[in-house]
Amino acid sequence: MQQRLDLAEINPAAVQAMRGLEQQIAQSGLEKPLTELVRLRASQINGCAFCAHMHAHDARAGGEVERRLDTLVAWRESPFFTARERAALEWTESLTLIAQTHVPDATWEAVRPHFSDHELTDLTLLIVAINGWNRFAISFRKMPV
Repeated sequence: MQQRLDLAEINPAAVQAMRGLEQQIAQSGLEKPLTELVRLRASQINGCAFCAHMHAHDARAGGEVERRLDTLVAWRESPFFTARERAALEWTESLTLIAQTHVPDATWEAVRPHFSDHELTDLTLLIVAINGWNRFAISFRKMPV
């Protein structure tokens, strides 16, 4: 595949707007390893090669272990994730697949004990942001390097 266009070159204001979301996420209290797992899982679901590559790399650079990255795609069956991480991953999948799931009450109830109201809005913003980045990268065929 060949890249269709370079978003940063064509529309730097759009990139800056997305970076504004990232700045807010960086200032949140969410743990860095958790944010990378969420970004990677959403990118896996969306089939975004660029973002999946980048966030797997970033997770490794942050100290994430291979067995967790290897089993992230099957996190429900893996013993390597905490209850908080499982809740975040469930929330991530539900929001990423929102047209199919409509974020059921059972998902909400599974997430609530693990995140404060403020953390839940930060987590949701994180999921919104990575889904936005995925849509830009997939649409414009941004390739991993």
